[in-house]
Amino acid sequence: MSIELPPIRDLIDGEWDAPAVDIGLALEDPATGEEVAQAVATGPERLERALSVAERASGRIDADTLDAIATGLESRLERITALDAFATGVPVRQTEPLGAIVSGSFRLAADQIRGGALRADRGAVEVHRLPLGPALCLVPWNAPAPMAAHKVANALAAGCPVILKVSELTPYSAVVLAEVIAEHAPAGMFQLVHGDAATGARLVADPRIKAVSFTGGVPGGREIATVSAPLFRPCQLELGGNNPLIVLPDADLDTAARMGAELLTTLNGQWCRALGRLIVPAARADEVTEAIGKRLEALRMGSPLDRATELGPLVHSRHVRTVRAALEGREHRSFGTPPESGNYVAPALLADDLGEEVFGPVAGVLAYDSVEDVVRLANAGPYGLEAYVCGTDTEFALAVARRIRAGEVKVNGSSIMSLDLMTPRPAWGVSGLGEEGTAETLRFFTGARVVGVEGRFALHTS
Repeated sequence: MSIELPPIRDLIDGEWDAPAVDIGLALEDPATGEEVAQAVATGPERLERALSVAERASGRIDADTLDAIATGLESRLERITALDAFATGVPVRQTEPLGAIVSGSFRLAADQIRGGALRADRGAVEVHRLPLGPALCLVPWNAPAPMAAHKVANALAAGCPVILKVSELTPYSAVVLAEVIAEHAPAGMFQLVHGDAATGARLVADPRIKAVSFTGGVPGGREIATVSAPLFRPCQLELGGNNPLIVLPDADLDTAARMGAELLTTLNGQWCRALGRLIVPAARADEVTEAIGKRLEALRMGSPLDRATELGPLVHSRHVRTVRAALEGREHRSFGTPPESGNYVAPALLADDLGEEVFGPVAGVLAYDSVEDVVRLANAGPYGLEAYVCGTDTEFALAVARRIRAGEVKVNGSSIMSLDLMTPRPAWGVSGLGEEGTAETLRFFTGARVVGVEGRFALHTS
């Protein structure tokens, strides 16, 4: 599969332009490591204009408008998912299923509006969910289009003018997404800017921004929370995790091996819910790790645009250096032989726990002797995003799962998708603040106003 990269453009007040600031970083083709473009940022004057326009913006984003955006995106999904595969290194066989989130986010937002999500009356008392004001959506590089669509669709559905900033490493699919939104949304209700952390910090610091939705790392989340606190501004922060897979003593070996391999390599290990700690019975540690290793060694590594590829390269050479640095000086075992050129890293299992998120195909192995130790090991550390339990006795596995301090715990499953479309995606500890989800993200961008006539309902007590 070949691909033509779109020019990197920002969209401000309905006008397209090329970002003017070179931030000194070369964008790469992850499959080869070759430079393909320069990372750029929207200049200060254009950012100021975007903020000013967002502060004044108004326009009706009704369910029909959201549906029209979804329809426009559906005809462009093949291009969007190919651009994400090229930019992130994630195999297109994974980005294509995730493409359903891109258009689906707007469909779901439309359905929520039609279903009355912005009204929650109590008898004669009116409860209105109103837009908080200009919203800033900060999107990471590992699944750029799906994450951008989810945040933007819900912010627009809430009635918030939106400024979207995507990662400087993966700017391409956002341009296509913005082209479609611009065809239907009033100018100023949606704007796209580019840049690195400095651009994000400049926008976060501005009091005209009334809500911030951020997916990224813990340091970035802390900065956003620190800046937002004096403004009493709500933040939705999803900051990653060091997620455990608990293999119970009665676990089926094939199921445990499948879960371990998938959780280690989905999105090439570059996702917040990836495997961080493999917790296995000491008596079965060797057989479980060997079974996972066999599956990893059987994966076909190669270009993300090749539909036969099962494991692709990491997003950028600087990220490769970060992941490899996590392995230096530590006992570990790597599986598979990566191509000689490109940003490839073989999946690896460490002999201990790193204690932090690596954001690559690397996990630690922890052995236990007693099931009583399982919950303690799983709950060790400051993160609490996702956890996984593998066991043949489903009821016992569920009992263990209920004791894990994490936003979501999957039993005998390792899909990238949530357990249910309408359940929240919470984050505990340093994994984040607040909840994401089909309903939760829309609600995040709103505030309540209650209106009614006092005395209509008397409180009777005996």
